[in-house]
Amino acid sequence: MIEVKSLTKKYDSVTPLRDVSFNVNEGDVIAVIGPSGTGKSTLIRCLNMLEKPTGGQIIFDGEEITARGYDIRKARMKMGMVFQSFNLFGHLTVIENLMLAPMDLLGKSKQEAYDKGMEYLRRVGMADKALSYPDELSGGQKQRVAIARTLCMDPEVILLDEPTSALDPTMVSEVQAVIRDLSKSGKTMMIVTHEMNFARAISNRVFYMDGEGIYEEGTPEEIFEHPKKENTRRFIRRLKVFEAVIDSRDYDFINFGAELDRYLLQNDVKSSEKNRIRLTIEETVQQILLPRYPDPDIHVAVEYSMQDDSTEITFTYGGEKFDIRDTDNELSLSMVENSSEKIEYSFDEGEERANEVKVWVKKTE
Repeated sequence: MIEVKSLTKKYDSVTPLRDVSFNVNEGDVIAVIGPSGTGKSTLIRCLNMLEKPTGGQIIFDGEEITARGYDIRKARMKMGMVFQSFNLFGHLTVIENLMLAPMDLLGKSKQEAYDKGMEYLRRVGMADKALSYPDELSGGQKQRVAIARTLCMDPEVILLDEPTSALDPTMVSEVQAVIRDLSKSGKTMMIVTHEMNFARAISNRVFYMDGEGIYEEGTPEEIFEHPKKENTRRFIRRLKVFEAVIDSRDYDFINFGAELDRYLLQNDVKSSEKNRIRLTIEETVQQILLPRYPDPDIHVAVEYSMQDDSTEITFTYGGEKFDIRDTDNELSLSMVENSSEKIEYSFDEGEERANEVKVWVKKTE
């Protein structure tokens, strides 16, 4: 369906893509993941020529769309794009936004465009907003309308560039639900995303991008559970484990919280579990351990499992033997216990951080 040969994209100061080659088969749902700045968005923007490649070829349905003189509008009519920022026309109603391209580009009648628009609005759960204007919608609703607008062109391929990154976390799930539904419909899709559980759930192939191209590709199980290459293993480990060392009473807990939130967002952890994880760490470290040790040396490791949505938090700390369950702070201990399924303590005086507490956080039912 799509064949990419030696694709290169250079800017003045950086080359995000160099000699990239791959095929997209009909019905593929490909998740594109990797660190920031590794060319993920550039890759899919090159596929429909929103970014003009510096070199290489892109062949779509047997035609080279990178060839000189090719009318790129032909390809774009069959290759829809969903952007981060919605790109809806503010002066048009929702249904008018959906009708515009089918009438102008496909020659549909007003009635045909209206019927098709309402069909796809119903599919994304937005039929009741057909006569609303974009500024009357939430971010999640706007993105669902943007997806419906793309579907109205009956594209063979849908490209999605971080479709949930501009949304409030409370709105992410509604857009993900629509995309999950699409992924089961047989539609060919390529989606750039930083939400790893989502990537794993919807895709049959995963591209991990690093070092000017596709560093490793495979099935979701291969990439997330058994990566073969070092950079992929490091990336996946960072997704699975969040680590920090609190070595001062003046430790920057604001930055700690921001980094923890980023980790939880990357792993698509449910809001209720996020709250329990944060509470467990805050109460254990700030209310129980810091008052106990004037010169703290506390290592915190949060490990989230994508397989069963479980979270294990490990606290290791130096100093005299102390189980957090022996604290005098009964309120904080009660809050930790109510957020956990199990707590285990061990002491190994041969270790620099001899105390270890493991907390298994309660999962959302």
